[in-house]
Amino acid sequence: MMKIFEFFSDSKHCSYLADQQSTMRYFHIFHCSESFYLGLLQRGWRRFGKYFFVPVCQHCKECISIRTLVEDFEFSKNQKRVLKNNQETALYIQKPTLTQDHLLLYDKYHRVMNLKKSWEYTPITEQSYHEMFVEGHQEYGYEFLYVRDSKLIGVGLVDILGDSISAVYFFYDHDYGHLSLGTLNILVQLKIAKERGLRYFYPGYWIKDHYSMGYKERFGPFEYLHNAPDLFEIPDWRIYERTNI
Repeated sequence: MMKIFEFFSDSKHCSYLADQQSTMRYFHIFHCSESFYLGLLQRGWRRFGKYFFVPVCQHCKECISIRTLVEDFEFSKNQKRVLKNNQETALYIQKPTLTQDHLLLYDKYHRVMNLKKSWEYTPITEQSYHEMFVEGHQEYGYEFLYVRDSKLIGVGLVDILGDSISAVYFFYDHDYGHLSLGTLNILVQLKIAKERGLRYFYPGYWIKDHYSMGYKERFGPFEYLHNAPDLFEIPDWRIYERTNI
């Protein structure tokens, strides 16, 4: 039997919209079954470790859950070019692990993002990394390791469950920015989803036309979650067209 502990975060300054406050609803689930997780995912929840969360901001609904329709997705010329440019980038798929290379790359990535986008930066500890990315993977959590020149240059945390694949988190070495590794990680997940006959790819929350979150629109066609359903309410997914949001 699953043990679920529910709590809410304090309202704080939003990381994406300067004039907004954000509040999160959390579940801490020790052993979350695949079926329950899939139900949460379909209702707009995300996962870090054993923590599942969904935004419940009082005055803002800009973060929208979306999912790419995998069968209908077609790689563009630019996306095919990204794949071609990474022919020498090795991909390893395995259960999440923790090594010194993981920690060094995570820290390097966030130091750059602190300077580039003013992200908060605190050096990662083994315990924090383990809690966020290794714990709670159950049977559905994986890491995609990208290696170039015998060096770890990217880590993608990914969940594969039911008819869906979900991007949990990605960090990379900005020294290899010319390889468009963020785009590559998404394309690899979509490619695997196609090969496995999965229906949906969940890239995380999307903010339309946002400088940091708007890029996800490039991986359509996709559906968006029109409502904010609770656990026993039916999610209302609708096909996205630029005129309806």
